[in-house]
Amino acid sequence: MSLHRFASLARLTLLLAALGGPTLAQDQNVILVSTDGLRWQDLFRGADPGLLSRDDAGMKDAAAVRERFGGAPEVSRRKIFPFLWGTVARQGLLYGNRDKGSVAKVNNGMRFSYPGYAELLTGRPHDDVIRSNDMRPSPAPTVLEIARRELSLERNQAAAFGSWEVFQGICARDSNSVFINAGYQPLASGRWSPRLAELADLQFQMLTPWRSARHDYLTFELALEYLRQVGPRALYIALDETDDWAHASRYDRVLEMAHNLDANLQRLWELVQRDPRYRGKTTLIVATDHGRGRTPTDWQRHGKDVEGADEVWYVAIGPHVEALGEVSGGPAVTQSDIAPTMLQLLGLDPKLLAGAVGSPIAAITGSR
Repeated sequence: MSLHRFASLARLTLLLAALGGPTLAQDQNVILVSTDGLRWQDLFRGADPGLLSRDDAGMKDAAAVRERFGGAPEVSRRKIFPFLWGTVARQGLLYGNRDKGSVAKVNNGMRFSYPGYAELLTGRPHDDVIRSNDMRPSPAPTVLEIARRELSLERNQAAAFGSWEVFQGICARDSNSVFINAGYQPLASGRWSPRLAELADLQFQMLTPWRSARHDYLTFELALEYLRQVGPRALYIALDETDDWAHASRYDRVLEMAHNLDANLQRLWELVQRDPRYRGKTTLIVATDHGRGRTPTDWQRHGKDVEGADEVWYVAIGPHVEALGEVSGGPAVTQSDIAPTMLQLLGLDPKLLAGAVGSPIAAITGSR
């Protein structure tokens, strides 16, 4: 490379940095995990004392759950989420504790699942077109599609695994553009590992009470094995049972699924640290699609008429993430910020998300 060209590239890099543009190397990876409708109160305050003793919250025969997860807020939350309140609190950050002035919220006015995920993956609300949870393609190209196109990736290098079948539509405007496996869905034909093939068959034997959603266990195991075999650059894992059990008024199951989520996040992060393809160049972001009611009478519900359903949280850990731990105060972060953040982490321009209203979260991308 000539000195003149080197100097020009150096000036361009400095200009992009000054404008807040992407300056990260394009060898980075990003993993997004979402868990449906898990309240910020349960993450930051621990098990809700107002629900732990309520028979109508599934706690009639749940003395073991109360013993396992109860206690003062900081004790209880560490029991439920030992990885998040251990490793992530030391090395990463947690947004959304409104008791400490950290606000995380959705921008969409619907406050239920598809609108939340559409905002999460495209950087803006779509209230004009996404007004139900009906199966339909994404209203705009998603961060997965943009990453695949701009990084010239093979289709299987931008992938999504979801428990809920509607993710077959949510994750892409063009379902053929990225790899998607969601709900009770066989694996597309391919040369899969024996473990991946076994898990794909097992989903049809381990049925949930819900026809549209398989067990989170199977979704996570499929995603982990896919990570091992394929090594995607952009991976989305979308879990569901924290919402399903809340709608069923089973707070005991919500707590157990939240604890399982934490254990699986730890397994995922440890796998990332062992794998040379990912170690030192992978960011993990964890999010939820919407909040829920704040009281013992409406905690099961969400939607535009439920107070608190717009309140969410975000967690991140990775080589560029500031080790802020539990964030106090500061500007609000929103659902629309996650997709731009992911693109910048991948070394891409967030403006590739046409019409996005969100901006990269500087404390996650390391651009402050």
